[in-house]
Amino acid sequence: MNKRLNPYTAAPEAVKPLLALEESIKNSGLEYSLIELVKMRASQINGCAFCLHMHSADARKAGESEARLYLLNAWHESALYTPRERAALAWTEALTLLPQTHAPDVDYEEAMRHFSEEEMVKLTLLIGTINTWNRIAVGFRSHHPNDRAPKAVAA
Repeated sequence: MNKRLNPYTAAPEAVKPLLALEESIKNSGLEYSLIELVKMRASQINGCAFCLHMHSADARKAGESEARLYLLNAWHESALYTPRERAALAWTEALTLLPQTHAPDVDYEEAMRHFSEEEMVKLTLLIGTINTWNRIAVGFRSHHPNDRAPKAVAA
């Protein structure tokens, strides 16, 4: 996979508002663990290796368990997530897969049971923002750091 242009150097002024939005979300009052789970789930759906690498590392540094990260793709079947997290993950999937889901009422209503109106707006902005970051990283082929050198294959 060949890397494409670097959006931060090609158009730094265009990226600044997205960076400001990211900072606003970080300071939104939503739980840090919830923010990272949402970012991870959207990045899984969008196939963004760069973002998955970054957010899994950030989540681990903040104390997130390996089991919750490993099972995130199957959160529907796991009891490791709180009802609030489950509602956020369902809303994340609904908005990330918007052409297929059309943001179903059932997902909206469940999220509204666990989030205030203000938090719901913040959660929705979080989901939109990570989807934008995913499109930038995937579209411009951002490479994640290589934490391990590939092992030589025995002949």
